[in-house]
Amino acid sequence: MAKSKVRVLALGGAGEVGRNMWVVEYGDEIVILDCGIMFPEADMLGVDLVLPDITYLREKTDKIKGLLLTHGHEDHIGAVPHLIADLGFPPIFATRLTHGLLTNKLKEHRLLDKVTQVMINDTDPFQVGSFTVEPFHIAHSIPDAVGFAINTPAGPVIYLTDWKLDHTPVDGKPTNIQKLSELGQRKPLVMITDCVRVESRGYTPSETTVGEAFDNIFAVAPGRIIVATFASNISRVQQVIDSAEAYGRKVLLAGRSMENNSRIALEMGFLRAEEGTLIRPHEMAAYPDDQIAVACTGSQGEPMAALNRMANRDYPHLKIKQGDTVVVSATPIPGNEVSVSRVINNLFRLGADVIYGGQANVHVSGHAAQEELKLVLALLRPEFVVPFHGDYRHLVLYRKLATSMGGLFTDENVLLPEDGTIMEFARGFGKVVSKAPVGYIYVDGTTVGDVGNVVVRDRQMLAKDGMLIVVVGIDMSTGELVAGPDVVSRGFVYMRQSQDLVEATKDTVRSALTSRNGNAPVGGVDSAFVNRKIKDVVGEFLYRETKRRPMVLPVVMEV
Repeated sequence: MAKSKVRVLALGGAGEVGRNMWVVEYGDEIVILDCGIMFPEADMLGVDLVLPDITYLREKTDKIKGLLLTHGHEDHIGAVPHLIADLGFPPIFATRLTHGLLTNKLKEHRLLDKVTQVMINDTDPFQVGSFTVEPFHIAHSIPDAVGFAINTPAGPVIYLTDWKLDHTPVDGKPTNIQKLSELGQRKPLVMITDCVRVESRGYTPSETTVGEAFDNIFAVAPGRIIVATFASNISRVQQVIDSAEAYGRKVLLAGRSMENNSRIALEMGFLRAEEGTLIRPHEMAAYPDDQIAVACTGSQGEPMAALNRMANRDYPHLKIKQGDTVVVSATPIPGNEVSVSRVINNLFRLGADVIYGGQANVHVSGHAAQEELKLVLALLRPEFVVPFHGDYRHLVLYRKLATSMGGLFTDENVLLPEDGTIMEFARGFGKVVSKAPVGYIYVDGTTVGDVGNVVVRDRQMLAKDGMLIVVVGIDMSTGELVAGPDVVSRGFVYMRQSQDLVEATKDTVRSALTSRNGNAPVGGVDSAFVNRKIKDVVGEFLYRETKRRPMVLPVVMEV
């Protein structure tokens, strides 16, 4: 990389929604922007979380000068405890609330004493290596969110993610348009920006419209009100509390992450509640139903979240009943639609009145729509633009939006990245130059990376056609079948009703293992040969008979 050029690459979040992680590199210095998770897609069976792939950074940890975090949502900070050690424990720069939420995660992973946390605010520049970084406030669905202007010798790089131009945000702090205008006067080299709502015309409604919708619901709901939202959506939780206080209700925070995040936000002053508003589960019985409100997790249909457990009558502190009003205050993340629908159906079965989707304006996005995207492009007028935080179609539509603005931008000025895309920029120069190795890094239980694509593919095969276990005993010196074969089916066929197929499979195995007429190879046979032989003949036979391909697992016992 020429020293006069700044290198920018995405290790996650480009062409997808989630696991945001960007690298800005100049000379021998690197700063990392965000380090988030993605929730698994439907075909990632058994996977809990998906992390960015940091292969590109593993041999460059000595160059990493800092990790900069924009805000406290999981898709921006969730991967930090899993990856910070492999990154060489660089100092982490973030605002107060972001640090508060991150501290809780680091404690759980027993990493707090190994990490250097540097507190920043949304007005004062700070130094990371030789880079001067200027933070500025942005409005989002969580307080204390910032964007960054990273001043490099090649020119300013603007990192503007998860934002909208909300003029009446819940925390009273709108996006700092004056700072954006000032940065625009300095002719930024490149802007990296969120574009996930580029399909939506006009402006994204203010977060306060949700508060008005909550007030309308709280005014008429006859019984308990249960509002499900993201645990990190502190602004939405604040509006639940505000409406509850206005209509004389107590508030229960349900779900581990909801309790933890709200406690941190309360301690830091980012969440406000009058004395006695918040109650514990055992205190609910002291109040009539029309004086109870609940803010809970589970807006995405997560199996172990509070709302799903309530829908399945498995939540110990609260049983859904006739007269309850449940508000799902979120839009399903792509891939979660089926899970969310199942939860909503179950809530209706239990007698609840469920308000969800576009009904009654109970959710607004935290991301900018078309007119906001165009306004910021006009304010900043960067030489190059790199859209991200959206599927690939969003990137393409963003480029069309930018190039429609009266000749301000051309196709060459708007680069469309995918994960691993390496771009280099200088005045008058902006190109994709290479590709870094990237893939999905899975978290399954407590392990990171042990489950790879091969394991997930095996799980997909098991889910599709099941498996068949074939147990045989072989005299390895002669190659003779001396026991079995026995066959066990799991997820393929119900054996009691498929005796003919099971017996035919056994005959196929017998025939294959005795086809040498008892003449074993010199030195006998090995178990690998027998394994391969059983897999091949059984797989071919079952596909011929059933047109299905179960996973065949031979178990060869040496006799």
